[in-house]
Amino acid sequence: MERRKFLQQGTLAGISALSFSGFSASAKPSDTAPAKAEKMFNLDYAPHAGMFKNSAGDDFLDQIRFMHDQGFRSIEDNGMLGRDTSLQNRIGELLAKLNMRMGVFVIDGGDNWKISLTTGKKEFLDVFLKTCERSVELAKRINAKWATAVPGFFERKLPIGIQTGNVIDALRRGSEILEKGGLTMVLEPLSDTPELFLRTSDQTYAICRAVNSPSCKILFDIYHMQRNEGHIISNIDACWSEIGYVQIGDNPGRKEPGTGEVNYKSIFKHLYNKGYKGVLGMEHGNSKPGKEGELAVIKAYRDADSFL
Repeated sequence: MERRKFLQQGTLAGISALSFSGFSASAKPSDTAPAKAEKMFNLDYAPHAGMFKNSAGDDFLDQIRFMHDQGFRSIEDNGMLGRDTSLQNRIGELLAKLNMRMGVFVIDGGDNWKISLTTGKKEFLDVFLKTCERSVELAKRINAKWATAVPGFFERKLPIGIQTGNVIDALRRGSEILEKGGLTMVLEPLSDTPELFLRTSDQTYAICRAVNSPSCKILFDIYHMQRNEGHIISNIDACWSEIGYVQIGDNPGRKEPGTGEVNYKSIFKHLYNKGYKGVLGMEHGNSKPGKEGELAVIKAYRDADSFL
């Protein structure tokens, strides 16, 4: 799938270099390397693995140090569940040392795009519940509080109400496991293909209310919601009580803020004024390659974050 390829490849790009002096302690010195950030961001933006590899190198731990130097205080890593246990432990230790938060990873039991909870089939439910158990164990190692869940594809042979009921039943079972580990699954409505069952924020809101668990909330990905429904701020307000996590990506293109049509400065200000204290995952590519593009991503967030 396109989203899975994007997450694996960690596409890099950007628009222009930042005008900082000096060099980052964790990056190799160069004419374009930024200095450590002098101030924090107003909101908690979370880069992902590979986003700054040209500036920080291929080692994910070095990339995390670089992110910290630039003022970021969280990371996210969709593929964390598949990483070696020893690396998971080292990531958790480094995040604790730097006082950084772990954002989402994916509750992925294999091909979680097609394995569908809509079917009501025991074989799919069993995979999901087993993966929830694995996710709780991972969360302990990296001090994670959120994990992305996708119910899967439509089951075209069943009425939509039956599919919805099957999804609710499965998520209730998963929530029972996750609650014990203090982990919240955030359901993500997506725009990648119309075959995916979960598509809109109001649909996800209704499912979360039916599951009725603190461990089942909405992942409001602004890129996907701009594509599927628009009216971003009003839909955030309507679903506010069930939103547990936010992700970012401009549209069209799924790159950093300022490269598309979404007014991110306005949205960030709105979230700030509503008192949002959670993580905002930077789940997008960079608009141009290389170190210059990576610096442009940092600049784009500084620009969009300058709403006060």
